[in-house]
Amino acid sequence: MRYLNVEDIEYLAIGAAVLGTGGGGDPYLGKLMAKQAIKEKGEVRLISVEDLADDDWVIPTAMMGAPSVMLEKLPNGGEPELCFKTVQGFLEKPAVATMSLEAGGINSCIPVYAAARLGVPLVDADGMGRAFPEIPMVSFSLDGVPASPMVCADEKGNQVLLRTIDNAWVETLSRAVTVAMGLSSMIGLYVMNGKTIKQSAIRGTISLCIEIGKAIIDAHSRNISAVDSILKITNGFPIFEGKVVDVQRELSTGFVRGRASFEGLGPNKGQVFDMDFQNENLIGYIDGEPKAMVPDLITVLDLESGTPITTETLRYGQRVIIIGMPCAPIWRTEKGLKQVGPRYFKYDLDYVPIEELVGGVESKEDRP
Repeated sequence: MRYLNVEDIEYLAIGAAVLGTGGGGDPYLGKLMAKQAIKEKGEVRLISVEDLADDDWVIPTAMMGAPSVMLEKLPNGGEPELCFKTVQGFLEKPAVATMSLEAGGINSCIPVYAAARLGVPLVDADGMGRAFPEIPMVSFSLDGVPASPMVCADEKGNQVLLRTIDNAWVETLSRAVTVAMGLSSMIGLYVMNGKTIKQSAIRGTISLCIEIGKAIIDAHSRNISAVDSILKITNGFPIFEGKVVDVQRELSTGFVRGRASFEGLGPNKGQVFDMDFQNENLIGYIDGEPKAMVPDLITVLDLESGTPITTETLRYGQRVIIIGMPCAPIWRTEKGLKQVGPRYFKYDLDYVPIEELVGGVESKEDRP
């Protein structure tokens, strides 16, 4: 158990954006919200999964929708707390903590903000170990945990409570509600007790984000490679060095979808890297050949600073390095790939681990 202070939030926001694989929302807004809440309410207690009693109830909090919209459609600040309390009131069960659903820029900071405002601890875990675009894409869902009751809230004060027959319907209905709310909303969902979280959560995600963020900032102060530090912590691989030459993105059905293209520099001079995204980066190709694919993590970093670049902040001319990182083992199982593998996203590709595609390391034991 430890306490998160304002300095930790700086590290958390940067590290979460690395694991966010281009999505999870721009970390800047979430960082500001979390820092302000800690200044006003005090440091947030970060507890491990093992600190929970089996009958302790936890309500995760998050932002849902198109990350690019959050750059202009600001929350009023009361939504995460409202979602938590509305779900808690509906179930008539007092919850002792909140937690993250995913490791992503804004979605790792929103639960810190909610925890500070509510005066409850934050569980050091999440349901993805990265960011994914849809509600059922969490480890809890693979284990049959219902996402509903779920509450969506917007900055105008609207709230919608959903009770559904399964998690696919939660995605369908909450996406429609979020589009109606202006393409972004704050949410509370996946209510679980401590026993379930111990079985299903991906542990230590908040601590890992902080470790990555601290390594990046330390590397800047010591004038060493932040990219090397990230690769060492995450067991990752460099994929491509290049310059952004084209970004196509569109808002549709509550997602930001598109493709970014990069012209090779240095060791990749003369090559082209294309990357598809749906909020998060999905597939990366060098000269048309797949070199990294979901559910492994694909992240774009500034070539000089190692700072992560989200899909909504990709711009022509940026000089970048693209890295790949192995996903949490749960996503390489048969049920995991069925939920988040390349074929779920309509690609005619069988999943190949990043270790084989880029690292030249045989990893057949990771396949279902």
